[in-house]
This record gives sequence, C-alpha cells and structure tokens, in this order.
Amino acid sequence: MKVIIDNKIPYIEGALEPFADVIYLPGNDTTSEVVKDADAIITRTRTICNKELLEGSKVKFIATATIGFDHIDTDYCNKAGIEWTNAPGCNAESVNQYISSALFSFSMRKRFDLKDKTIGIVGVGQVGSRVAKTCEILGMKVLLNDPPRERNEGSEKFVALETIQKEADIITFHVPLNMDGEDATYHLVNEDFLQNLNKTPLLINSCRGEVFDSNAVYNAKEAGDISGFIIDCWKNEPKLDLELLNQSDYGTPHIAGYSKDGKANGTKMSIQAISRFFNLGIDDWEPTGVDLPEKTEFEIDGNQRREYSVLAEAILSTYDIEIDDDNLKDSPHLFEQLRGDYPVRREFDSYTIKAKNIERGTLDKLKKLGFKII
Repeated sequence: MKVIIDNKIPYIEGALEPFADVIYLPGNDTTSEVVKDADAIITRTRTICNKELLEGSKVKFIATATIGFDHIDTDYCNKAGIEWTNAPGCNAESVNQYISSALFSFSMRKRFDLKDKTIGIVGVGQVGSRVAKTCEILGMKVLLNDPPRERNEGSEKFVALETIQKEADIITFHVPLNMDGEDATYHLVNEDFLQNLNKTPLLINSCRGEVFDSNAVYNAKEAGDISGFIIDCWKNEPKLDLELLNQSDYGTPHIAGYSKDGKANGTKMSIQAISRFFNLGIDDWEPTGVDLPEKTEFEIDGNQRREYSVLAEAILSTYDIEIDDDNLKDSPHLFEQLRGDYPVRREFDSYTIKAKNIERGTLDKLKKLGFKII
C-alpha cells in the first residue's frame, strides 16, 4: 500500500508507516506521475484532485484534512470509483474563536456593547452553530438562516435572509461555496443584497472568498451602506484585491480555522477514515504532541469592571485578530508565507483563567465558552 501525504499535514508522522509506504510531498508539487502508483492521498486545500491528477492512477481513496473540499473534483471521483472524505467540523471551534475575537475587537474600536446587537448567522452548520451558541452566551440576539436545514427541520428556529437584511447589526457567513442551484452562494453578498439592507451592518466572511462580490462590498463601504467588513477568505488567493484589503476593518490570510486543535482534528479524522477504508485497525488513532502556546494560564481581575470587559480580555488573550490584520496589511505579498508559518494558536479549552473578583454569572459564561477556571 502506498500513501501520498501533503507535507503540510501536521501531527501525522508515523501514523501510517507500519501499514504503508508513505511519501510526504508539498501539495503544490503533487503530479500525476507521483500519484500513479498510490492507493491513497491525504491532502489539504492546495492539491487539486481532479482528472488531470488522478486519471490512470491506482488511487482508491482521498482524504482532505479540511472542512472544504472544493479542491476535489467529486464528480470525477464518483465516476472513477474513487472514494473521498473531508473533515467536517474539524476546525469549527477555531473559526468560532476567530469570530469571537473579531466581534470584540470591532466593538471595542467602535465603542458599543455586543449584548445590545443583533447578529445574523447565514449558514448554521458545524461552524455557524458554534458561533450562534457563543453569541447567545454573550447576550446577543441571534437570527439564523439556513435554507437546507429549514427545509429538513421546519422554519421554527430559522428566518429568511430578508429578515437578516432588515434586522441584523452584524452578519457573518458560514456557507459552502455553491456555484448554482437552489442554494447557490456564489456572490451571495452582491449589489442587490447590499442595497436591500435596512441597517448599516458589519459583514464578516470566514467561509469562502467567492461568497462576497468584492467590488460590491468595497463600494458599499465607500458609500456608508455597511459599517465595516472583515475578510479572512479571498477570491483568487493568494493574489489579493489590495484595495479591498486596505478598505477592510480586519483582513487576515485565510487563517480563521488555523488553530492547532483544528489541524490536529483534521489529521485525526483523515487517518481514521483511511483506517476504516483499508481496514488498518487504527480507527481510534489520535495525534500526539500538539503544540501549546508559551502561556496557557492567565489571571483576570474583575474588580470594578463590567462583564463585557472581562469577557473581552479572556477571548483576546487567546487570540487577537488585530495581529493577523497588521501582518497581512504590512506584507500582503507574503499571504502564503503567513499561512504556512502561522504561529501556535490554541482554542479556549486549552486555557485556564485565574479568576479574581469575577461575579458568578460571568464565570459561568467563561466556562460555557470553554475556559477552565481556578
């Protein structure tokens, strides 16, 4: 058995060596000649798994250690008898952390309290559901829009997109990229969408660059039709629209899901999927040695402070979006390097807060967010 592994897959070394001839290759260097005799491929998003790469190969299984699978030609794989899997939800909590940091950073900059705001969440899958839970913990009014789920589950907890356009102060998008059909999301945020906003909301895109019509969003910000926009995912990555980047309130290099936890989860799900497919007997494999930041414990003193300030300090102590924004705006030509050399980031449950003078209700919220409290 031969397995080709993108060498950007973390925490995978040694997992398959007892069972297979493993070759680690940079994703961008993967060619049809390299995969010709491979039985399986484990990749991230930079390896395009299509007919050109796969035709004539022995590949039977592809695992991508990412939520997205736009880089896999699923129609070709299905016709060719090649099974494939992604890692749904692997970095959902990482994106939730990113959104939490974005919300607090923006609200502090604009001097408003999140609990006074209504957020519209478009796409309520693994990521959107976590964002909704966090926003409810923060006391925000939450509107959910997810037409596929609404058709399956009924309309009780969902609203139409028009309701979000009318009522939301913040709109965050967590949808897959569907180019056409009933649930098309390509340029979902376009000129028509923006002209039908009742308020001037903050827009956040941490799902797919093509969900935003870049020109329309830029023009809306210029015209004051939106109060701001935050973008992590870009059309034509790594070639960025520099005018859009400079106009953004926060622009980051597609790293919302780049916590070490998210990457480790993606690796785990890929190895376990290959194990099940080839009957390797390591269906419960777990990665080891997941990096930790230098500091996983910090003190917060809530004396004479509002709850909002305490929650903001806790969240921003684990991840500060302004650092990634500064780095990208300083060196947009280093987009790929900023992703590839991304520093250690861990999610809320890796951190312990030494709490002083913090009210019980606030402590309960910190625990619900995932923090350990001592």
